[in-house]
Amino acid sequence: MAASKNADDTPGSSKAVSAGRVAPRYRRVLLKISGEVLMGPGEFGLDSGTVARIASDVKAGVDLGVEVCLVIGGGNIFRGLSGAAAGIERASADYMGMLATVINALALQNALERAGVHTRVLSAIPMSTICEPYIRRRAIRHMEKGRVVIFAAGTGNPFFTTDTAAALRASEMGCHALLKGTKVDGVYSADPTRDKSAQRYEQLTYLEVLSRDLKVMDASAISLARENRIPILVFSIQEAGNFAKVLGGKGRSTIITEKG
Repeated sequence: MAASKNADDTPGSSKAVSAGRVAPRYRRVLLKISGEVLMGPGEFGLDSGTVARIASDVKAGVDLGVEVCLVIGGGNIFRGLSGAAAGIERASADYMGMLATVINALALQNALERAGVHTRVLSAIPMSTICEPYIRRRAIRHMEKGRVVIFAAGTGNPFFTTDTAAALRASEMGCHALLKGTKVDGVYSADPTRDKSAQRYEQLTYLEVLSRDLKVMDASAISLARENRIPILVFSIQEAGNFAKVLGGKGRSTIITEKG
């Protein structure tokens, strides 16, 4: 896989600059969203208002001239590990989780297209009736044409998380950054909702994340991003408009790179 460029090598698009807007720090990015974010205030499934708001945030990023692709988890519908713990065979549980990500991808595609953003869903598990199969060159071409691409069904293989799928697709697409939208505004030493003394980090190295066992992404995802020199930015997707702010270098986030 080809190594991605660092942010300093990638100036903002001329389209954004000429329009008088803040030039984005990255030209092509992958946004990873957990399925739980799509629940909104609920405890299960999809909240239509939250999905529409996230679609609006993605559109704001596209309007900056950034090429955007996404990976969405499926934990709001089914989690493979939880299913395995309940007695379902692990591989089968993981495939069920992948199907949940397809449902989320179709929901977000619908919201994006209502917002006027051309979108394609590409699934690692072929489902030709409802979306396109994942083909790397086709995905890149969609992005070059200004379409938002949503990668569904993880890597297409059990025993791999959607975090790993995000790092893999970011590497394959030649993304300049991987942005992880979460419920908190960065990486903490512990869960800040449970531990009020948790320390927030402004910047970390890949090795620090691994050695401190920080639960921002799994080890495979961190290692893959490190190998391909893709910076990871962790920010709150709960705050409306934060995605575009982070792309412009103004939003609150934690950045993970080779050097702290």
